Amino acid sequence: MRALVAGAGGQLGRALQDCAPAGVTVIAPSEAEFDITDAATVARVIADSRVDVVFNAAAYTAVDKAEADAAPAQLINADAVALLAAYAPRLVHVSTDFVFDGAASRPYLPDATPNPISAYGATKLAGEIAAGPDALIVRTAWVYAAVGSNFVHTMLRLMRERLEVRVVADQIGTPTHVTGLARALWRLSVAGVSGVHHWTDAGVASWYDFAVAIQEDALAIGLLDQPVPVIPIRTQDYPAPAQRPAYSVLDKSSCWAITGPAAHWRTELRHCLAAIKDLQA
Repeated sequence: MRALVAGAGGQLGRALQDCAPAGVTVIAPSEAEFDITDAATVARVIADSRVDVVFNAAAYTAVDKAEADAAPAQLINADAVALLAAYAPRLVHVSTDFVFDGAASRPYLPDATPNPISAYGATKLAGEIAAGPDALIVRTAWVYAAVGSNFVHTMLRLMRERLEVRVVADQIGTPTHVTGLARALWRLSVAGVSGVHHWTDAGVASWYDFAVAIQEDALAIGLLDQPVPVIPIRTQDYPAPAQRPAYSVLDKSSCWAITGPAAHWRTELRHCLAAIKDLQA
């Protein structure tokens, strides 16, 4: 199998390269080499690469900025997906829990009706539609990695710099270590799966729970020198331009029947923190 990764420099793109199965050739062009918003470039790179599958790990993720100017998000999250779908022999596209409104009280099934409440969520839903029925579309949530900009690194920095950290406690979802997500994408692709599926790590947490766990586990391995108070707050106490789903737990049962179940998010967090410590050594 030959696979092309769009967004190869991002945290998911790097994880897809690191987790590629034996015997798979991965082509991972830079953003400058593979501008997914340019039709001629998309057609040329895919044709020249002679690939069997294209993984779209590229995304516009500036959720709040999209509220004031959704055009860049629409271009990358939707219009570019239509180009990839037009030229890719097979497309694996990654989407988000933000396609839901968060009004549910039980995990969202893959066939639940989307209802995004932010411009970012609307562009990601448009991307799913653009990917088409033959694509493999995998929704995920709260993704983090040992490298890059994400919630884990933000919390570690704030816990070193501040006397206390205030974190929203009334938004519920599931943290997802990018390594498990990348492995799941490979398994689903190799299995020839298409349609909409959900993948996150196992378990449920609020952002506050996630932050508390980050501090506890970072202290245990020496990534942090001393604890600071982690204060739970309400969403309304931390106003932001974009609305977030209050509850965005995804039902992964149909996906896990193919890939096997994910590890609990707390276990994956420990793996990630250990990797961060190794990188700092």
